[in-house]
This record gives sequence, structure tokens and C-alpha cells, in this order.
Amino acid sequence: MAKKAAKKKKKSPAEKTTHRQILFTPWRKTYIKRALTETAGCVFCEALAKGPSLESLIVYKGETCSVILNKYPYNNGHAMIIPNRHTAEFDKLNMREFMELHELLKRTMEALKESFNPQGFNLGMNLGRVGGAGIVDHLHYHIVPRWTGDTNFMPLIGETKVISETLEETYKKLVPLFV
Repeated sequence: MAKKAAKKKKKSPAEKTTHRQILFTPWRKTYIKRALTETAGCVFCEALAKGPSLESLIVYKGETCSVILNKYPYNNGHAMIIPNRHTAEFDKLNMREFMELHELLKRTMEALKESFNPQGFNLGMNLGRVGGAGIVDHLHYHIVPRWTGDTNFMPLIGETKVISETLEETYKKLVPLFV
């Protein structure tokens, strides 16, 4: 009994170069269109209008820029530096805004080092929706303290992030360091 040789299906160039699975999600088209047209207000401007408080999460309000805690932190101490003026254009900051933005970035890192003793930081700014900005119309620096082992199976497998300190505790630690 002769065995038939199995015919191999010819692979496309995409199949040859990647093991990535492609998921087709046409339902996202509605979300993307809605996200491009929504104008629900600015969470940063609303917080700035309330002034520094636990409710607003504004840790410090400077002359042109402020420090605010991230309401949905990636890690303990996740803070952001925002201009007080509503703008999405980094290259349109005036010199006073540019200087205070970076001075507060430095001061916030120092405060986080003192309060949390991180082993490193992620610093970054996502500009524009395609650049990854969740809040598109008001630019902001993220400052995320990092520690060895802070990435584990929970966010990767369990789709759950463990934050071991409340925003209230973080706020109370940081405010005195900006007085």
C-alpha cells in the first residue's frame, strides 16, 4: 500500500515571516469614528479648575504647569506633569511653560525617589491619538516609578494590575514634598 505524499499548502509571504495572529474586528470602526469626534471636555482642565486637592488629584499647581496623579495608575506613584493652559502641541509651549514643565518633571522624580525608592522610571509623552495619547487635547508627561519584579503574571495572564497603595496614600506622601 503506497502512502500518498501529503501536499503542502503554499504559504503566503506574510505567513512565512510572522507567527502573529490577525484578528478582524470590524466593530472597532464605530469606536474609532466616535473617538475622533467626541468632545466631552478635558479632565485636566476640570481638575485644574478645582485646584490642588485629593478630589482633583492635583498635587501641586505652579505658575504655568502642574503635577497630577494618574487616576488609573500603572504603578504606585504614577504621576503626570501638565501645562495649566489647554494645549496638545508640545512645540507651541512658550519658554516659561517649557521650563516649568521640565522643572516639575525633575521635582516629581525627586519626590517619587524620596517617597517610593524606585529602582528606575518610565518617562514619556504620547502626542496625538495615533501616538498613543489617551487624553489627546491636553499634553502630559507620564512619570512611572519602576521596581524589579513589578511586572508579573497578573497583568500578563490575569489581565489585572495590582496597585498596593491607594491614591489618597500617594497624594498624602507627595503633597508635603512640593510645599
